[in-house]
Amino acid sequence: MPFLSYKEKKIFYRIKETESKNVIIFIHGSGGSSNTWKNQFDLEVNYDLIAIDLPSHNNSNEFSELTLDLYVDVIRQLIKSLNYDNLILCGHSLGGAITQQYYFTYPKEVSGLILCSTGGRLRVAPIILNSLKTNYQEFLDSLPSGIFYRKTPRELIDNYVQETSKIKAVVTYEDFKICDNFDTIDKTDSIEVPCLIIVGKEDKLTPVKFSQFFRDKIKNSDLNVINDAGHMVMLEKPSEVNKSIENFIINYFN
Repeated sequence: MPFLSYKEKKIFYRIKETESKNVIIFIHGSGGSSNTWKNQFDLEVNYDLIAIDLPSHNNSNEFSELTLDLYVDVIRQLIKSLNYDNLILCGHSLGGAITQQYYFTYPKEVSGLILCSTGGRLRVAPIILNSLKTNYQEFLDSLPSGIFYRKTPRELIDNYVQETSKIKAVVTYEDFKICDNFDTIDKTDSIEVPCLIIVGKEDKLTPVKFSQFFRDKIKNSDLNVINDAGHMVMLEKPSEVNKSIENFIINYFN
């Protein structure tokens, strides 16, 4: 398994190589892992595909403190350890916050953004934070109705909840706290690279209006609202998400 060495710790990432000088790096959301993006490794694009386990998540080593700056720096060190000419960052939810923060910090290093089920401000309901601190099982039990469309197959939902349960409650709590403190909406209109915005029509955590804000503020942007999908749109409707990404590559980067 490939690992990035970061401050004497190991950061796991999965990679699909194409001998290309282009790369899409996928960043998961709160309490997630690189497995969130498993279906996107079927993309038919002339890009290497990388999905990372953030610090303290899944196959990556544990860190004593988790911050947005840490996550951004880990992504930066991963990018620096590789040698690509063109970088597209794709982030889901918390990963979208990391993606935006990376762009605002290193705008010249990024060729394009894919913002999936995320926002320029990501307030978190107190009930979510409380359940993560006091009753992790209650949080896990809330996931099927909270982040999935009601007709999403049960097996898909159960598999995701099982994977999430392997992430420590304190890690997922810190992820959501990062989201709760994230607010860059005043800088959204300064994004100058092409941007693809994807959201499930039934997303309760980051509703469609968040993505419409991106579309209105970012001049080179496309918005795809995907029917019959909730917050986990890349798992619920992988073929639609992949087609949207493939079209984005064709329209802006070919």
